[in-house]
Amino acid sequence: MYIQSVDLDNFRNYQRLHLELGEGIHVFHGDNGQGKSNLLEAIYLSAVNKSFRSAKDKEMIRFGEKEAHIKLMLFRKDLERRIDLHLKEAGNKGIAVDSVPIRKAKDFLGTLNCVLFSPEDLQIVKNGPSERRRFLDTELCVLDPIYCDAYIQYRKVLEQRNQLLKDIGYEPSLIDTLSAWDAQLLRFGTLIIERRKDFLQELNEIVSAFHQKLSGEKESLSLIYEPSVSAENFEKELDSARNKDIYAKTTTVGPHRDDFEFRITMRSDPERAIDSRIYGSQGQQRTCALSLKMAEIEIVKRKTGDTPVLLLDDVLSELDHNRQQYLLNSLAKVQTLITCTGLDEFVKNSDIKGKVYHVVNGEIKDGE
Repeated sequence: MYIQSVDLDNFRNYQRLHLELGEGIHVFHGDNGQGKSNLLEAIYLSAVNKSFRSAKDKEMIRFGEKEAHIKLMLFRKDLERRIDLHLKEAGNKGIAVDSVPIRKAKDFLGTLNCVLFSPEDLQIVKNGPSERRRFLDTELCVLDPIYCDAYIQYRKVLEQRNQLLKDIGYEPSLIDTLSAWDAQLLRFGTLIIERRKDFLQELNEIVSAFHQKLSGEKESLSLIYEPSVSAENFEKELDSARNKDIYAKTTTVGPHRDDFEFRITMRSDPERAIDSRIYGSQGQQRTCALSLKMAEIEIVKRKTGDTPVLLLDDVLSELDHNRQQYLLNSLAKVQTLITCTGLDEFVKNSDIKGKVYHVVNGEIKDGE
Protein backbone atom coordinates (compact mmCIF):
# COMPACT_ATOMS: atom_id res chain seq x y z
CA MET A 1 0.00 0.00 0.00
CA TYR A 2 1.19 3.51 -0.75
CA ILE A 3 -0.26 6.98 -1.26
CA GLN A 4 0.06 8.26 -4.81
CA SER A 5 -1.04 11.85 -4.24
CA VAL A 6 -2.49 14.23 -1.68
CA ASP A 7 -4.70 17.24 -2.46
CA LEU A 8 -5.60 19.75 0.25
CA ASP A 9 -7.94 22.74 -0.01
CA ASN A 10 -8.13 25.13 2.95
CA PHE A 11 -6.82 22.53 5.38
CA ARG A 12 -4.93 24.14 8.28
CA ASN A 13 -2.41 26.55 6.71
CA TYR A 14 -2.64 24.97 3.24
CA GLN A 15 -4.73 27.02 0.85
CA ARG A 16 -4.08 24.69 -2.08
CA LEU A 17 -1.75 21.73 -2.26
CA HIS A 18 -1.19 19.00 -4.81
CA LEU A 19 1.58 16.61 -3.80
CA GLU A 20 2.70 13.61 -5.85
CA LEU A 21 4.15 10.84 -3.75
CA GLY A 22 5.29 7.29 -4.39
CA GLU A 23 6.83 4.33 -2.67
CA GLY A 24 9.82 4.75 -0.37
CA ILE A 25 10.83 7.43 2.12
CA HIS A 26 9.78 11.08 1.91
CA VAL A 27 11.44 13.63 4.22
CA PHE A 28 9.68 16.96 4.91
CA HIS A 29 11.83 19.55 6.67
CA GLY A 30 11.29 23.15 7.68
CA ASP A 31 10.90 25.44 10.66
CA ASN A 32 8.19 24.88 13.24
CA GLY A 33 4.72 26.10 12.33
CA GLN A 34 5.18 25.79 8.55
CA GLY A 35 2.78 22.88 7.98
CA LYS A 36 4.81 19.67 8.17
CA SER A 37 2.63 18.05 10.82
CA ASN A 38 -0.50 19.39 9.12
CA LEU A 39 0.25 17.20 6.11
CA LEU A 40 0.58 14.09 8.27
CA GLU A 41 -2.58 15.07 10.13
CA ALA A 42 -4.56 15.15 6.88
CA ILE A 43 -3.34 11.67 5.96
CA TYR A 44 -4.01 10.26 9.44
CA LEU A 45 -7.49 11.80 9.41
CA SER A 46 -8.15 10.07 6.09
CA ALA A 47 -7.22 6.73 7.65
CA VAL A 48 -8.93 6.73 11.04
CA ASN A 49 -11.48 9.57 10.78
CA LYS A 50 -9.96 11.54 13.63
CA SER A 51 -7.04 13.86 14.14
CA PHE A 52 -4.11 13.08 16.40
CA ARG A 53 -4.07 16.75 17.45
CA SER A 54 -7.58 18.20 17.50
CA ALA A 55 -10.99 16.92 18.55
CA LYS A 56 -12.99 19.35 16.40
CA ASP A 57 -13.20 19.38 12.61
CA LYS A 58 -13.63 23.16 12.46
CA GLU A 59 -10.20 23.64 14.05
CA MET A 60 -8.63 22.01 10.98
CA ILE A 61 -10.25 24.43 8.52
CA ARG A 62 -8.06 27.27 7.28
CA PHE A 63 -8.68 30.50 9.18
CA GLY A 64 -11.41 32.56 7.57
CA GLU A 65 -12.85 29.65 5.55
CA LYS A 66 -15.99 27.63 6.19
CA GLU A 67 -14.92 24.26 4.79
CA ALA A 68 -11.90 22.21 3.80
CA HIS A 69 -11.30 19.27 1.48
CA ILE A 70 -8.84 16.38 1.50
CA LYS A 71 -8.35 14.01 -1.44
CA LEU A 72 -6.02 11.02 -1.31
CA MET A 73 -5.22 8.71 -4.17
CA LEU A 74 -3.70 5.45 -3.02
CA PHE A 75 -2.59 2.16 -4.50
CA ARG A 76 -3.48 -1.03 -2.67
CA LYS A 77 -3.31 -4.63 -3.82
CA ASP A 78 -3.14 -3.68 -7.52
CA LEU A 79 -6.11 -1.34 -7.17
CA GLU A 80 -6.25 2.45 -7.22
CA ARG A 81 -8.49 3.88 -4.50
CA ARG A 82 -9.67 7.41 -3.76
CA ILE A 83 -10.61 8.89 -0.38
CA ASP A 84 -12.41 12.24 -0.12
CA LEU A 85 -13.08 14.12 3.10
CA HIS A 86 -15.17 17.28 3.32
CA LEU A 87 -14.77 19.18 6.60
CA LYS A 88 -17.41 21.72 7.51
CA GLU A 89 -17.49 24.54 10.04
CA ALA A 90 -20.85 23.21 11.23
CA GLY A 91 -22.09 19.66 10.94
CA ASN A 92 -20.46 16.31 10.39
CA LYS A 93 -17.70 15.74 7.86
CA GLY A 94 -18.52 14.13 4.54
CA ILE A 95 -16.62 10.99 3.54
CA ALA A 96 -16.50 9.22 0.18
CA VAL A 97 -14.48 6.26 -1.06
CA ASP A 98 -14.13 5.89 -4.82
CA SER A 99 -16.77 8.64 -5.14
CA VAL A 100 -19.32 6.60 -3.13
CA PRO A 101 -20.60 8.45 -0.02
CA ILE A 102 -19.97 6.69 3.28
CA ARG A 103 -22.75 7.07 5.83
CA LYS A 104 -20.93 5.50 8.76
CA ALA A 105 -17.28 6.23 9.42
CA LYS A 106 -16.65 2.64 10.51
CA ASP A 107 -17.49 1.51 6.97
CA PHE A 108 -14.43 3.24 5.54
CA LEU A 109 -11.94 2.33 8.26
CA GLY A 110 -9.25 0.11 6.78
CA THR A 111 -9.35 1.67 3.32
CA LEU A 112 -6.03 3.30 4.20
CA ASN A 113 -3.92 1.74 6.93
CA CYS A 114 -1.31 3.95 8.48
CA VAL A 115 0.83 3.92 11.60
CA LEU A 116 1.67 7.24 13.25
CA PHE A 117 4.68 7.70 15.50
CA SER A 118 5.09 11.08 17.20
CA PRO A 119 6.71 12.32 20.42
CA GLU A 120 3.25 12.21 21.98
CA ASP A 121 3.29 8.42 21.63
CA LEU A 122 5.58 8.37 24.65
CA GLN A 123 2.42 9.25 26.57
CA ILE A 124 1.10 5.76 25.82
CA VAL A 125 3.85 4.49 28.11
CA LYS A 126 4.14 7.40 30.55
CA ASN A 127 0.60 8.63 31.13
CA GLY A 128 -2.54 7.16 32.66
CA PRO A 129 -4.76 4.29 31.41
CA SER A 130 -6.82 6.45 29.02
CA GLU A 131 -3.83 6.82 26.67
CA ARG A 132 -3.34 3.07 26.47
CA ARG A 133 -7.06 2.42 25.99
CA ARG A 134 -7.08 4.97 23.18
CA PHE A 135 -4.26 3.09 21.46
CA LEU A 136 -6.12 -0.22 21.76
CA ASP A 137 -9.42 1.20 20.55
CA THR A 138 -7.88 3.00 17.57
CA GLU A 139 -6.02 -0.07 16.37
CA LEU A 140 -8.85 -2.51 16.94
CA CYS A 141 -11.48 -0.27 15.34
CA VAL A 142 -9.39 -0.08 12.16
CA LEU A 143 -8.51 -3.78 12.04
CA ASP A 144 -11.69 -5.37 13.43
CA PRO A 145 -15.13 -4.14 12.22
CA ILE A 146 -16.93 -6.26 14.82
CA TYR A 147 -14.92 -4.63 17.61
CA CYS A 148 -15.53 -1.19 16.11
CA ASP A 149 -19.29 -1.69 16.15
CA ALA A 150 -19.23 -3.06 19.72
CA TYR A 151 -17.05 -0.15 20.87
CA ILE A 152 -19.37 2.47 19.37
CA GLN A 153 -22.42 0.81 20.90
CA TYR A 154 -20.73 0.37 24.28
CA ARG A 155 -19.87 4.07 24.46
CA LYS A 156 -23.47 4.99 23.70
CA VAL A 157 -24.85 2.59 26.31
CA LEU A 158 -22.30 3.73 28.89
CA GLU A 159 -23.32 7.36 28.36
CA GLN A 160 -27.00 6.50 28.75
CA ARG A 161 -26.38 4.38 31.85
CA ASN A 162 -24.31 7.10 33.49
CA GLN A 163 -27.03 9.64 32.79
CA LEU A 164 -29.60 7.28 34.30
CA LEU A 165 -27.44 6.88 37.43
CA LYS A 166 -27.51 10.65 37.84
CA ASP A 167 -31.28 10.82 37.24
CA ILE A 168 -31.97 8.13 39.84
CA GLY A 169 -30.82 10.58 42.49
CA TYR A 170 -33.80 12.78 41.59
CA GLU A 171 -36.26 10.03 40.62
CA PRO A 172 -35.57 6.77 42.55
CA SER A 173 -38.25 4.82 40.64
CA LEU A 174 -35.99 4.93 37.56
CA ILE A 175 -33.85 2.25 39.16
CA ASP A 176 -36.22 -0.32 37.63
CA THR A 177 -34.91 0.59 34.14
CA LEU A 178 -31.26 0.04 35.06
CA SER A 179 -31.29 -3.68 34.23
CA ALA A 180 -32.08 -3.00 30.57
CA TRP A 181 -28.95 -0.87 30.22
CA ASP A 182 -26.92 -3.42 32.19
CA ALA A 183 -27.81 -6.12 29.68
CA GLN A 184 -26.59 -3.97 26.78
CA LEU A 185 -23.43 -2.99 28.64
CA LEU A 186 -22.65 -6.65 29.28
CA ARG A 187 -23.34 -7.64 25.68
CA PHE A 188 -20.96 -5.15 24.10
CA GLY A 189 -18.49 -4.91 26.98
CA THR A 190 -17.82 -8.65 27.08
CA LEU A 191 -16.86 -8.66 23.41
CA ILE A 192 -14.55 -5.68 23.94
CA ILE A 193 -12.75 -7.40 26.82
CA GLU A 194 -12.27 -10.61 24.85
CA ARG A 195 -11.02 -8.88 21.71
CA ARG A 196 -8.61 -6.67 23.66
CA LYS A 197 -7.21 -9.74 25.42
CA ASP A 198 -6.66 -11.60 22.14
CA PHE A 199 -5.15 -8.54 20.43
CA LEU A 200 -2.66 -7.90 23.23
CA GLN A 201 -1.64 -11.55 23.27
CA GLU A 202 -0.90 -11.43 19.54
CA LEU A 203 0.83 -8.06 19.80
CA ASN A 204 2.88 -9.28 22.75
CA GLU A 205 4.66 -11.92 20.69
CA ILE A 206 5.71 -9.32 18.11
CA VAL A 207 6.67 -6.47 20.45
CA SER A 208 8.90 -8.74 22.53
CA ALA A 209 11.12 -9.58 19.55
CA PHE A 210 11.51 -5.94 18.52
CA HIS A 211 12.31 -4.83 22.05
CA GLN A 212 15.03 -7.42 22.49
CA LYS A 213 16.76 -6.17 19.33
CA LEU A 214 16.38 -2.50 20.26
CA SER A 215 17.78 -3.09 23.73
CA GLY A 216 20.74 -5.06 22.44
CA GLU A 217 19.30 -8.28 23.92
CA LYS A 218 19.59 -6.73 27.41
CA GLU A 219 15.84 -6.51 28.10
CA SER A 220 12.60 -8.28 27.35
CA LEU A 221 9.22 -6.56 27.18
CA SER A 222 5.79 -7.95 27.94
CA LEU A 223 2.41 -6.27 27.51
CA ILE A 224 0.26 -7.27 30.48
CA TYR A 225 -3.48 -6.81 30.09
CA GLU A 226 -5.10 -5.38 33.24
CA PRO A 227 -8.86 -5.49 32.69
CA SER A 228 -11.20 -3.75 35.07
CA VAL A 229 -13.09 -7.04 35.17
CA SER A 230 -12.84 -10.37 33.34
CA ALA A 231 -15.41 -11.28 30.71
CA GLU A 232 -16.51 -14.22 32.87
CA ASN A 233 -17.12 -12.08 35.96
CA PHE A 234 -18.46 -8.93 34.32
CA GLU A 235 -22.13 -9.64 35.07
CA LYS A 236 -21.45 -10.54 38.70
CA GLU A 237 -19.19 -7.53 39.29
CA LEU A 238 -21.58 -5.11 37.60
CA ASP A 239 -24.43 -6.36 39.79
CA SER A 240 -22.29 -6.11 42.95
CA ALA A 241 -21.30 -2.54 42.07
CA ARG A 242 -24.87 -1.30 41.52
CA ASN A 243 -25.25 0.52 44.84
CA LYS A 244 -21.77 1.97 44.51
CA ASP A 245 -22.58 3.17 40.98
CA ILE A 246 -25.81 4.83 42.13
CA TYR A 247 -23.95 6.59 44.92
CA ALA A 248 -21.07 7.65 42.64
CA LYS A 249 -23.48 8.47 39.75
CA THR A 250 -21.17 6.73 37.29
CA THR A 251 -20.34 3.21 36.10
CA THR A 252 -17.36 1.95 38.10
CA VAL A 253 -16.89 -1.47 36.43
CA GLY A 254 -16.23 -2.27 32.79
CA PRO A 255 -13.72 -2.11 29.92
CA HIS A 256 -13.83 1.71 29.96
CA ARG A 257 -11.53 1.33 32.99
CA ASP A 258 -9.10 -1.19 31.47
CA ASP A 259 -5.34 -0.75 31.33
CA PHE A 260 -2.23 -2.64 30.22
CA GLU A 261 1.33 -2.55 31.51
CA PHE A 262 4.69 -2.33 29.72
CA ARG A 263 6.65 -4.77 31.86
CA ILE A 264 10.43 -4.88 31.40
CA THR A 265 12.63 -7.72 32.58
CA MET A 266 16.42 -7.32 32.59
CA ARG A 267 18.35 -10.23 31.16
CA SER A 268 20.93 -9.76 33.93
CA ASP A 269 18.21 -10.11 36.60
CA PRO A 270 15.36 -12.24 35.17
CA GLU A 271 13.63 -12.50 38.54
CA ARG A 272 13.00 -8.75 38.66
CA ALA A 273 10.38 -7.12 36.42
CA ILE A 274 9.46 -3.43 36.44
CA ASP A 275 6.50 -1.38 35.27
CA SER A 276 8.17 0.95 32.75
CA ARG A 277 5.60 3.71 33.38
CA ILE A 278 6.64 3.99 37.03
CA TYR A 279 10.20 2.71 37.20
CA GLY A 280 11.52 2.84 33.62
CA SER A 281 14.09 5.42 32.57
CA GLN A 282 13.23 7.84 29.76
CA GLY A 283 15.40 5.77 27.43
CA GLN A 284 13.56 2.60 28.36
CA GLN A 285 10.20 4.30 27.88
CA ARG A 286 11.26 5.50 24.42
CA THR A 287 12.36 1.98 23.53
CA CYS A 288 8.97 0.64 24.66
CA ALA A 289 7.16 3.18 22.49
CA LEU A 290 9.33 2.43 19.45
CA SER A 291 8.93 -1.34 19.96
CA LEU A 292 5.16 -0.85 20.12
CA LYS A 293 5.11 1.10 16.86
CA MET A 294 7.28 -1.44 15.06
CA ALA A 295 4.95 -4.18 16.30
CA GLU A 296 1.97 -2.14 15.13
CA ILE A 297 3.36 -2.13 11.58
CA GLU A 298 3.85 -5.89 11.68
CA ILE A 299 0.40 -6.67 13.06
CA VAL A 300 -1.25 -4.52 10.38
CA LYS A 301 0.69 -6.53 7.78
CA ARG A 302 -0.58 -9.79 9.30
CA LYS A 303 -4.19 -8.66 9.62
CA THR A 304 -4.52 -7.00 6.20
CA GLY A 305 -1.92 -8.77 4.06
CA ASP A 306 -0.49 -5.38 3.11
CA THR A 307 2.02 -2.87 4.43
CA PRO A 308 0.68 0.27 6.12
CA VAL A 309 1.90 3.80 5.47
CA LEU A 310 4.21 5.02 8.26
CA LEU A 311 4.05 8.61 9.49
CA LEU A 312 7.00 9.80 11.63
CA ASP A 313 6.18 13.23 13.01
CA ASP A 314 9.37 14.82 14.35
CA VAL A 315 10.15 11.67 16.27
CA LEU A 316 13.64 10.71 15.10
CA SER A 317 15.21 13.54 17.11
CA GLU A 318 13.79 11.80 20.19
CA LEU A 319 15.83 8.65 19.48
CA ASP A 320 19.55 8.03 19.77
CA HIS A 321 21.59 7.19 16.68
CA ASN A 322 21.32 3.41 17.04
CA ARG A 323 17.53 3.48 17.40
CA GLN A 324 17.25 5.93 14.50
CA GLN A 325 19.22 3.59 12.27
CA TYR A 326 17.29 0.53 13.42
CA LEU A 327 14.00 2.23 12.59
CA LEU A 328 15.16 3.56 9.22
CA ASN A 329 16.68 0.22 8.23
CA SER A 330 13.34 -1.47 8.96
CA LEU A 331 11.46 0.66 6.42
CA ALA A 332 12.65 -0.81 3.14
CA LYS A 333 9.15 -1.89 2.02
CA VAL A 334 7.06 0.69 3.88
CA GLN A 335 6.09 4.03 2.39
CA THR A 336 7.26 6.47 5.06
CA LEU A 337 6.66 10.21 5.52
CA ILE A 338 9.13 11.81 7.94
CA THR A 339 8.98 15.36 9.30
CA CYS A 340 11.94 17.15 10.90
CA THR A 341 12.92 20.74 11.60
CA GLY A 342 16.19 20.43 9.67
CA LEU A 343 18.05 18.00 7.48
CA ASP A 344 19.81 16.37 10.38
CA GLU A 345 23.06 14.56 9.92
CA PHE A 346 21.39 11.17 10.35
CA VAL A 347 19.29 11.89 7.25
CA LYS A 348 22.16 13.28 5.19
CA ASN A 349 24.54 10.48 6.11
CA SER A 350 22.04 7.63 6.21
CA ASP A 351 22.31 4.80 3.71
CA ILE A 352 18.54 5.08 3.36
CA LYS A 353 17.69 7.21 0.35
CA GLY A 354 14.50 9.22 0.19
CA LYS A 355 12.95 12.19 -1.54
CA VAL A 356 13.42 15.49 0.28
CA TYR A 357 10.92 18.36 0.48
CA HIS A 358 11.15 21.81 2.06
CA VAL A 359 7.97 23.07 3.77
CA VAL A 360 7.53 26.85 4.01
CA ASN A 361 4.29 28.54 5.11
CA GLY A 362 1.89 25.97 3.69
CA GLU A 363 3.86 25.31 0.52
CA ILE A 364 5.93 22.20 -0.24
CA LYS A 365 8.93 22.45 -2.51
CA ASP A 366 11.20 19.73 -3.82
CA GLY A 367 14.76 19.55 -2.59
CA GLU A 368 16.65 21.17 0.26
